[in-house]
Amino acid sequence: LRLRMVGLPIEAAGKLPSQLSGGMVKRAALARALALDPDILFLDEPTAGLDPISAASFDELIVYLHRSLRLTIVMITHDLDTLIATCDRVAVLVDRKIVVDTLAGIMSNPHPWIQEYFHGPRARAAQATAGAT
Repeated sequence: LRLRMVGLPIEAAGKLPSQLSGGMVKRAALARALALDPDILFLDEPTAGLDPISAASFDELIVYLHRSLRLTIVMITHDLDTLIATCDRVAVLVDRKIVVDTLAGIMSNPHPWIQEYFHGPRARAAQATAGAT
């Protein structure tokens, strides 16, 4: 049942990881974690190694699971596109301190490192979202 929930065909259950694509392996790992019906789901760089289309699809899956299963999801990511698409609260480690806020709050934080990270060259989606809020 969890295989279907994460977008995998039932036949994937009988396959070895080497017989699945990178995105399918990530979805299978997610299904395995969901099999325990957790209240909190921890994800470590869930879109690492995925092409942009697969990463966007995985982002949509994360949002779907959060809403449909009412999961709290704690995610570590350096992918700003994923962060923008999936997160409503953000924690940033800067100067040995954790700064937690909404995405808009983090993006308006005056700390130079936070400004560079969220408004620098890698921040395509972050810049677009900041303009929309």
